[in-house]
Amino acid sequence: MRASLEDWNNGWTEVEVSLSASDIDRFIALLQMIKADPDQHFHATSDFVGTGGIGQITFQIQQPDETDNLSLGGRAIGEGESIGL
Repeated sequence: MRASLEDWNNGWTEVEVSLSASDIDRFIALLQMIKADPDQHFHATSDFVGTGGIGQITFQIQQPDETDNLSLGGRAIGEGESIGL
């Protein structure tokens, strides 16, 4: 798994996370774990090599009184492409 930050130079930042096939399987299992046990959470944690960056990302169940500030997108497509559903 690899994460990086991209400063958009407008006050916003992108977090990019790249996953291997085995990371995806583990991520799905951990998501299923917190879905089944909402009191749990899990982390993606840095190797802390280098001068700084992302130290940790925490995944947990959103509380009912918390307002959304992100949404999930769909498959990335190129210019002129379409998604055949």
